[in-house]
Amino acid sequence: MSEPVSPEGQGWVRVGAEAELPEGHQCAVDVQGISVLVVRFEGQFYALRNNCTHKDYPLLGGEVSLGRITCEKHGAKFELATGKPKTLPAVKPVKLYRTRLEDGEVYVGPL
Repeated sequence: MSEPVSPEGQGWVRVGAEAELPEGHQCAVDVQGISVLVVRFEGQFYALRNNCTHKDYPLLGGEVSLGRITCEKHGAKFELATGKPKTLPAVKPVKLYRTRLEDGEVYVGPL
């Protein structure tokens, strides 16, 4: 987390101030034209593509429990840390993105 964020951004997008993103917070940001879901769970920030791999339904707003997010449409669950599906009907993982905390600000960027 000590890498500086360049003025050009290098694909990194500011999510917001850490202090303004409480436990359980979810939001979506645009990273290179892709909607990315950012979730704060147990003090960690996770970022994954904001769509269920089953039917392209947004994951934003899904219940987060035990380190997993549930798609509201059909109930598929994905691990926040790995993107792997843990329940059917999803069988493909969700793409992950990197998170970075720098000077009290949270950033998301490509892997």
